[in-house]
Amino acid sequence: MRGALWPLCLALGAAAAAAGGGGRPSAERSAVWGPGLRAAAALPARYFHVQAVDARGLRFTSSPGEDAFQVKITAPEEQFTRVGVQVLDRKDGSFLVRYRMYASYKSLRIEVKTGDKHVANSPYILKGPIYHENCDCPQEESSAWLEEMNCPQTIPQIQRDLANFPVVDPDKIAKEIPQRFGQRQSLCHYTIKNNEVYIKTYGEHVGFRIFMDAILLSLTRKVKMPDVEFFVNLGDWPLEKRKPPQNLHPIFSWCGSSESKDIVMPTYDLTDSVLETMGRVSLDMMSVQANTGPSWEDKNTTAFWRGRDSRKERLELVKLSRKYPEIIDAAFTNFFFFKHDESLYGPIVKHISFFDFFKYKYQINIDGTVAAYRLPYLLAGNSVVLKQDSIYYEHFYNELQPWKHYIPFKSDLSDLLEKLQWAKDHDEEAKNIAKSGQEFARNNLMGDHIFCYYFKLFQEYAGLQVSEPKIRDGMEKVQQPDDDLFPCTCHRKKAKDEL
Repeated sequence: MRGALWPLCLALGAAAAAAGGGGRPSAERSAVWGPGLRAAAALPARYFHVQAVDARGLRFTSSPGEDAFQVKITAPEEQFTRVGVQVLDRKDGSFLVRYRMYASYKSLRIEVKTGDKHVANSPYILKGPIYHENCDCPQEESSAWLEEMNCPQTIPQIQRDLANFPVVDPDKIAKEIPQRFGQRQSLCHYTIKNNEVYIKTYGEHVGFRIFMDAILLSLTRKVKMPDVEFFVNLGDWPLEKRKPPQNLHPIFSWCGSSESKDIVMPTYDLTDSVLETMGRVSLDMMSVQANTGPSWEDKNTTAFWRGRDSRKERLELVKLSRKYPEIIDAAFTNFFFFKHDESLYGPIVKHISFFDFFKYKYQINIDGTVAAYRLPYLLAGNSVVLKQDSIYYEHFYNELQPWKHYIPFKSDLSDLLEKLQWAKDHDEEAKNIAKSGQEFARNNLMGDHIFCYYFKLFQEYAGLQVSEPKIRDGMEKVQQPDDDLFPCTCHRKKAKDEL
């Protein structure tokens, strides 16, 4: 993606100092880049990067101090600027600046300073209008939106998933999917028509529709979505177990498996954390980057895991921890699926902050009911992830490479101790794997990447439809939120009304 070119050029030109310049960052040489400097790249929380560089042109590779840079965002033409700003120190010489707008503005002025000097090309003037998250003002041209968001041309996982469905007949699936799955499963039947969202639910447990409703409404506020009709599985397990030449049904799910043909979306957890960053959630892909614990050398060398008893292998992991407490610290925070036998599994322990996981050098990622949805956040830390081999995957797993982004271990845990010993014996290599995993998370799992994934998925799926998506009997309209304190005026709608 083009947004990643800046740091690459910087890295090549700076030949990275071992520990940065040691002094203050240079205002002229430090770099500022990212989607939060583009007015049209609307996200719930916008962000950009600052890289500290010293006067000799050498990048800092450790923190120059959390107050090294000051950021101020104002709307020059307004009396008040309703924008929340946070400067997150990533402790590696780089900073993530995130801001959430609570109103829309004609323009924004972003000042980045070190001491009293402007950094790089600061101040950055964003010529608007610049719309906040709740502003319903879709870009009519999808190609323009894709360019504004720097979305990739193709996404391999989407290609793989849709290859199973050369054509999609909305009239046919509208009958067949509810007949096949509607009685036993929790499903949402969605139609997006004229950029409005309609839904009919099947099954008892449909509370998780709130996550799907929210991302669809957010997308339609930003870009004109194609007319499309599809079914979302609200349960944990993928549903489509048939194999060609049987009649396959396209089902959208948050988790895929090598034994099913579901079309995979980013998980509800990751989706919600993107929508609610700097809002309701405290764990998201940005906050985790500022809370990665001690430096690699100062981390506890015990492998770490906490969670609930949602898979047999998790019981085995805790038993292993009790046998080798100096190697693994694994414990249950609650019991739900299995009988709690304290003599086997020890006492239930208190929850700890996810950020405290990163006090430990080795993070164990083991399936729950399906894939463990914590993996994006674990990768974004600066500990190395040991990941269980699994049939289950999230939307990005197939782009990860074992031994590059994580250390693999067998699904039955039979080689976990051996892999931990390897990591201890090869500390520098383990550190590099942790760094590669972190880079992957930073470059592929941020808010803009998630929005791009959803839009590209629905756009390409819509192109397979051979009959018109329809608002079916029993569907209700999903309303946009109307509790915005500072409603916006959409220049696109205004221009359209005047035609």
